[in-house]
Amino acid sequence: MKKIKDRNTLAIVAGLIGLTGIMFVDGVSRGANISKRSYREASAGMFVSKKEASNLRGQILGVIMNSAVSIIGAKYIISDMSKNGRDKIIPKGILAGISIGAIATVLPNIAPKNKVKPKDAASNLSYVFSNMVYGLLTTFAVAKLGHDSLFDAPPLNDYLKPTEKTSEQIKESNRNNIQPVYSDVNPNLEETKYIM
Repeated sequence: MKKIKDRNTLAIVAGLIGLTGIMFVDGVSRGANISKRSYREASAGMFVSKKEASNLRGQILGVIMNSAVSIIGAKYIISDMSKNGRDKIIPKGILAGISIGAIATVLPNIAPKNKVKPKDAASNLSYVFSNMVYGLLTTFAVAKLGHDSLFDAPPLNDYLKPTEKTSEQIKESNRNNIQPVYSDVNPNLEETKYIM
């Protein structure tokens, strides 16, 4: 499978995958009468009236706002995984989902004109669970769909030679058995000699 090399494209794809998880869990929760308001309705309520938030245009607005938050959250997850690695996906996904979801849930609740915000614990617990599913799906998508080069640690500055090979250098050296030219990476190499 071809991996995604662009961080923004990966954020869009992974964010939308996570959004489908939110919408699925939210739909089940709403259908089972656990949640009083859908996630879309609560998001749209920040911008429009209660009546407008519950009709089709309000629902579309809610999906667009949820999509934006999901993509921004995916960018955070990509950045975090670039710094901390792609291992331990489940704890990282749960932590990211709850953190991003807490921010996304607080925003509609602090909007002064929001008449659609849920005030019951069951709705808010449903949102927390939806956000956990979002975090797990998005983190898994980032780890599996992202190209290895996105997760190489960037150098601290451009003046120091790297002490570790990047994933691209490792792949290239495995293909061609080419040793890197940095003396600090290969201790057996004293100086570079050119053969003519």
